[in-house]
Amino acid sequence: MIRKDRIVGIEHGGFLLLLVLVTIALAMISWPFWGPILWATLAAIIFRPLYDWMLARMPRYPNRAAGAALLVILFAVLLPALWIASIVVRQAAGIYIAFRDGNVDVAEWFQTLIAALPTSIRSQLESTGWTDLPMVQERLQEVLTESAGLIARQAVAIGGSALTWVLAFGVGLYVTYFLLRDGKVIGHAIARALPMNRRISERLSEKFLSIVRATIKGSIVVGMVQGALGGITFWIVGVPSAILFGVLMAVFSLLPAVGPAIVWGPAAIWLLATGAVWEGVVVIISGVAVIGMADNVLRPILVGRDTGIPDWLVLVTTLGGIASIGLSGIVLGPLVAGLFLAGWSMLSEFRDRPETDRIADVVDEVDILPDAET
Repeated sequence: MIRKDRIVGIEHGGFLLLLVLVTIALAMISWPFWGPILWATLAAIIFRPLYDWMLARMPRYPNRAAGAALLVILFAVLLPALWIASIVVRQAAGIYIAFRDGNVDVAEWFQTLIAALPTSIRSQLESTGWTDLPMVQERLQEVLTESAGLIARQAVAIGGSALTWVLAFGVGLYVTYFLLRDGKVIGHAIARALPMNRRISERLSEKFLSIVRATIKGSIVVGMVQGALGGITFWIVGVPSAILFGVLMAVFSLLPAVGPAIVWGPAAIWLLATGAVWEGVVVIISGVAVIGMADNVLRPILVGRDTGIPDWLVLVTTLGGIASIGLSGIVLGPLVAGLFLAGWSMLSEFRDRPETDRIADVVDEVDILPDAET
């Protein structure tokens, strides 16, 4: 009996080892397309209600429902996003070239701004060295050149590997189609296969979905709205490269507390300092009453419930995610933070429960035979 149990244990361990190796091999093979697969998964989660709506109108044709939902995503979301991205790249490249060739006189901007400040503030800046024109000019030009140049260099990189980008885009659409159609079945299968208590895996799955939806709808959608409002405001007052600055406001809206004010605040100061008084006032009013209020109004409507992640942790994980893996870190950073908090919270709940309840949870996971003979 002991030898038989040992053989069974060895066979079970061998199977688990094979499963781990195959999983690692699959991950390595799929790694070049991890970005498209990730965004396809997020798109399938967010647009699942759209697929369900399509399926309700053609219940016998899930393939057609998934195809119709994918067409809506393509023409309503992806193609407009690519069009805006092309404009942003063109405007960023123009700013980069202007700074590189010296066509933008940063010194004149700086002198105008310093002269427009009150005497007390000007003296305070002089005491700290911030009126040292060569130093400030060098730092400001370096920051602006690097910021615009980063976008321009990314555009060059994408253009240089156009075939790879098109292939990744096609893979993303292809995976989105099948995840829309079969995502619910795949999700349940993964939750059942996880080597943990069924109730814990189900709660983690629910937490995963809620965090993804909250991150996409409560951050990215709100950021897009704030960026659009900021871009329209800049276009009205005549600020050049309004779409580029609108996209920057959408990105900075992910940062708690400050958000889009990082962009529209300096723009308003620059407009006031250069004599464009009504334009600066319009930017300030729009930034406070329109762009700033959009977050307070839309986030409760879109999210519906709090994810339970503190703002400081959202800030740290968002910036850390972007620094580590790029744009995908906007979602993965808060997602990891949310799962981290949910996991430790469930562990605390499980340890505080009576031992009889823990045993009952384990028994629920085991298929009990009807009698010993079977």
